Amino acid sequence: MIQLDPTAHVSALADIEDSVRGTRIVVGAHSVIDSFVKIKPAGGAGDVVIGKHVAINSGCVLYTGHGIQIGNHVAIAANCTFAPVNHAYQEGSRLIREQGFLPSKGGIVVEDDVWIGANCVLLDGARLRQGCVLAAGSVVRQEIPAYTVWAGHPLRQVGART
Repeated sequence: MIQLDPTAHVSALADIEDSVRGTRIVVGAHSVIDSFVKIKPAGGAGDVVIGKHVAINSGCVLYTGHGIQIGNHVAIAANCTFAPVNHAYQEGSRLIREQGFLPSKGGIVVEDDVWIGANCVLLDGARLRQGCVLAAGSVVRQEIPAYTVWAGHPLRQVGART
């Protein structure tokens, strides 16, 4: 089920697929989904809930997987991938595509007032706390503390926002 707030703007060139398993895709008030954004139900039964005043720029891909929650006033730069799901792969005697998916690590949660730079990848279990900033090219699969500027790796953490 796709629910778009009447004040949201979704580009005619965006591609939001409806789920055959009942997954909800919700876009909040005054949010903008740019051209060439893809939202695809895949790999689980989680919902994608996008808050108010969110901007998702061109080339981003969001898989529903185990779910994505995006708060309010979030800016997502171009070409980011949200993948809240992981393929099972442990059985060497079976093709990976036949093994299904691993249990959920809680999906992806992005709290309010977060800026995600270009080409970031968020994986199952990512938690971006309020006010944090992800540098371009970051890969996240864990919690990033509130008001932290994150450069993709704990050893390269830039510091706190002031």
